[in-house]
Amino acid sequence: MTATRILLADDHALVRRGVRLILDNEPDLTVIAEAADGAEAVALAAADPPDLAVLDIAMPRMTGLQAARELTRRQPALRILILTMYDNEQYFFEALRVGAAGFVPKSVADRDLVEACHAAMRDESFLYPGAETALVRDYLERARTGEIPARPVTEREEEVLKLVAEGHSTREIAELLFISVKTVERHRSNILAKLGLKDRQELTRYAIRSGLIEP
Repeated sequence: MTATRILLADDHALVRRGVRLILDNEPDLTVIAEAADGAEAVALAAADPPDLAVLDIAMPRMTGLQAARELTRRQPALRILILTMYDNEQYFFEALRVGAAGFVPKSVADRDLVEACHAAMRDESFLYPGAETALVRDYLERARTGEIPARPVTEREEEVLKLVAEGHSTREIAELLFISVKTVERHRSNILAKLGLKDRQELTRYAIRSGLIEP
């Protein structure tokens, strides 16, 4: 039996160690690479494509959701699970929207993560205890019919917003995203205008409320 090759991404080394122990203890699961942030996860997946990516939701440079979105674009066959300390519906639905097969709260990872991995590899969605199937179906139906409000900012603006909130300079953001300084400045102006914010401090508070960075 060929083991499922897993890429694990979490910015806390102790968490990665614990999750790796859970996964590597299963004969049909093996962690082949570890990343400390979403951008590193995307790079590692490009260098040695895994079968499954397990991504923490809150990481520096690129969140797990942003990484999931990019990985889905680049490797449509890759299965993705989101691992998080935030046990709420907002993040669960966002995980589904970016192409993840499931969402596992860290509080129950020792109980549910292995099952979630197996479900993902069977092309099944994993619903953690407390997530109601009817609620998921209702959300997806509303998304299909356009009843769910559009995102306030674009995906690129969200990437810029996160990096600004993390304290990166305009030039650093340009280098990280492979865009020009002028483009970064334009994105930042658009973000402030769309969200009705005035400065970096308000952007940072918004990023914390939105789960892009940790407080």
